[in-house]
Amino acid sequence: GRARLWTGRVLTGLVTLFLLFDVTLKLVHPPMVVEGTAKLGYPESSLLVTALLLLGSTLLHLLPRTATLGAILLTGYLGGAVATHLRVGDPVWSHTIFPVYVGVLIWAGLVLRRPSVAPLLGLPGRASR
Repeated sequence: GRARLWTGRVLTGLVTLFLLFDVTLKLVHPPMVVEGTAKLGYPESSLLVTALLLLGSTLLHLLPRTATLGAILLTGYLGGAVATHLRVGDPVWSHTIFPVYVGVLIWAGLVLRRPSVAPLLGLPGRASR
């Protein structure tokens, strides 16, 4: 119903704001982001590429026709973040698992907006016709 749809939209909106904030920081290059990127083992030059990949995936996720593709691409991006945090030995619950939380919110918002996606994830829901 309407509550489900709006809950999905709100979740998607909140996650999108967070991701666009991350894109903005990567494009602006404040010292804390450059230092954090170096700590993770990536050169400053990687910020532009990761910002563009994140921006493109986020925009695809916002468009109804490509929302599922965007969610898949964002899941891959976030998986890379998990792997990176594991590799450098960051704290598990605050750093390493945080991208998983974001991914769960991405997919929850999508399933609430588009229930036909639920069976693709092994969840109960109506299949697309």
